[in-house]
Amino acid sequence: MTALNLPDVGSDPRRLIALDAVHNFRDMGGYPAAGGHTTRWRTLFRADGLYRLAGDDLESVRELGLRTVIDLRSHAELADRGTFPHDLHPVDFHHVPVIDSTWQHLGRTDADDPVAFLEWAYNDMLREGPQRFAQAIEQLSQADAFPAVFHCAAGKDRTGVLAMLLLGSLGVPHEYIVADYALTIEGIERLRAWAQREAPQLWERMADTPTAFLAAVPEAMARVIDSICEVGTIRDYTLGLGVTPGALDRLAAQLLE
Repeated sequence: MTALNLPDVGSDPRRLIALDAVHNFRDMGGYPAAGGHTTRWRTLFRADGLYRLAGDDLESVRELGLRTVIDLRSHAELADRGTFPHDLHPVDFHHVPVIDSTWQHLGRTDADDPVAFLEWAYNDMLREGPQRFAQAIEQLSQADAFPAVFHCAAGKDRTGVLAMLLLGSLGVPHEYIVADYALTIEGIERLRAWAQREAPQLWERMADTPTAFLAAVPEAMARVIDSICEVGTIRDYTLGLGVTPGALDRLAAQLLE
């Protein structure tokens, strides 16, 4: 991909699941894929902090009929903030911490260039946790997994990398993968506005967070994709992580129409 000429994937009213305290819950349907197929609506979702689901938000999500929730956050994040309320809405819940510590805990401060920082961060995730991404993909490929959602804290980085692997393995064009990632820019703005009104502790944490940690820069995801595709396809790369061909075939059968 030599230029970021991204399609408009956010205007479809089915894309965003509008909630009060969760700000980046999105449907991954409607994207063109290999063989003239399209990803199915209301089957696979990506999201941010589902531990905040309650009240009307939980009722709205209940209507989606979720069967599987994959939480990509670290052990410390779950201990500090809790999880999807599976006691109130039973699901097949899987904790797959793709990194052991968030960047704040690693003490990284060299984040003056958001594009370079995020490119490093996404490649570092793939170096650190290839088997964990593979585990998440294999779990999604199981019988009766869908509808399903995977998420991290902001629905941006860990979620964005897994979304890239999944969509790329289905043959979704790269510009659509990057456009899907770029929708998080609006999600982060919704999160900021809500935190300032409703969650002062979160607002304070965000105010103290380096700008690059909260950025969603399409060029960074595009660079990661370009790097992967220097030696093959995203599907090839995903198989190299340890995902079985059968798992990708099952995902295609469930997610494409």
